[in-house]
Amino acid sequence: MVEARPVNRKSRVGTVVSDKGDQTIIVSIARAAPHRLYHKVIRTTKRYPVHDPENTATLGDLVRIEECRPISKTKRWRLVEVIVERQVADVAATSIDATLVTEMQRSAAHAAESGSESPAAPAGGEQAQA
Repeated sequence: MVEARPVNRKSRVGTVVSDKGDQTIIVSIARAAPHRLYHKVIRTTKRYPVHDPENTATLGDLVRIEECRPISKTKRWRLVEVIVERQVADVAATSIDATLVTEMQRSAAHAAESGSESPAAPAGGEQAQA
């Protein structure tokens, strides 16, 4: 009897940067490592095409991916889980503050008044100098 060996697969955690493809997401994984000579921390980002059969991950999600057999020309990783879904604002603007509206109208009127006077003055000054 052949004993089953556990499969050691690489696992990474990253952010979904694209979910345009059908059953495919692009996951960006950032890592930081010190330079071997200068010891400065160098940050690199790598993008992985990941197989997502149920289209569960969306843009901005934090996901865990795992390597697997080749699924297509570029896909060698599959989605394991969505760790954190992206934060979507639950608050919607219901009404605009009346003082903000009057302030914007005042500033627009002021800009229109100063805008109509200022273009005529430099044009006349330029013609007089020429």
